Amino acid sequence: MFVDEVKIYIRSGAGGKGAISYRREKYVPRGGPDGGNGGRGGDVIIKADTQLNTLLDHKYQQHYFAKVGANGRKKLMTGADGPDIYVMVPVGVVVKDHDTGEVYGDLVTDGQELVVAPGGRGGKGNAFFKTPTNQTPRFAQPGEPGVELTLDLELKLLADVGIIGLPNAGKSTLISVISSARPKIADYPFTTLVPNLGVVKVGPYRSFVAADIPGLIEGASSGSGLGSQFLRHVERSRMLLHLVDVSDMASESPVESYETINNELMRHNPELMAREMVAVGTKIDTSTDPSRLDAFREHCRGKGTAFFAVSSATREGVNALVEFLARRLEASREDEDSSGLG
Repeated sequence: MFVDEVKIYIRSGAGGKGAISYRREKYVPRGGPDGGNGGRGGDVIIKADTQLNTLLDHKYQQHYFAKVGANGRKKLMTGADGPDIYVMVPVGVVVKDHDTGEVYGDLVTDGQELVVAPGGRGGKGNAFFKTPTNQTPRFAQPGEPGVELTLDLELKLLADVGIIGLPNAGKSTLISVISSARPKIADYPFTTLVPNLGVVKVGPYRSFVAADIPGLIEGASSGSGLGSQFLRHVERSRMLLHLVDVSDMASESPVESYETINNELMRHNPELMAREMVAVGTKIDTSTDPSRLDAFREHCRGKGTAFFAVSSATREGVNALVEFLARRLEASREDEDSSGLG
């Protein structure tokens, strides 16, 4: 089961109490204070792991409480620190405060850690408070309490190419052809209920990750269909592959379908329209009216958008599309590397 949004409850460990103790040894007159400090409470740490791809575990295990630090002891012995507790999540998770919406962090690399609730400090023992004017302090500090939070974890898929389009545009079929992903495919809307990731291999040493983003319809940005739930997955993609059904079965014209989704992307996040987009007319093997495809091609050319026409069923145009995407992604990475070095 794919789960991309959960609420969890966390609490870091409280610090241990400082000890109140005095030396009591034979032949040692006037033994002074020797109470040790309390140990630090355990932290709650959220850690990203590429081996995970869903937040399903946290749907059923929602409470994460770190242990307290041990109390200080006599003979200046400091209490043991409470062990830290790790909450493992997929790469691409955004951590937010449930009550305020404040973003604590964005985990985008494998092994990245975020300390969301530091453990409380241990209290000082009475030996710490000894002074020339107070040789036998009879008090010690309590440990600091832990931090208690309610957090929202939101997963945004990390993919090189986000495949978007209206239902039945051929997204699932295309990703099943170009990768090893095996999404559910049928001839009715909303067949795909969860995003699907697939690794697209281009020759022996080149590959990229594509994500099939489901549920986008008119009004998706305001909650219609499943779009409001999955639009955030588009934000991570380097490129957008916009599929439009140009077959005779499509009810709208390809240009209308194309602009419908673009408008929803604009409403959701205007920055998405600055992302490189490739327009693709699909199901050309079932089209008997070439004017639909020609009008869509000219519309995209007028906007300066790269255009391809493909048939996933016959694989016509698919190899050229995949090769183009691989080249553009390689160029994008080189640009990022050069700008980073500069």
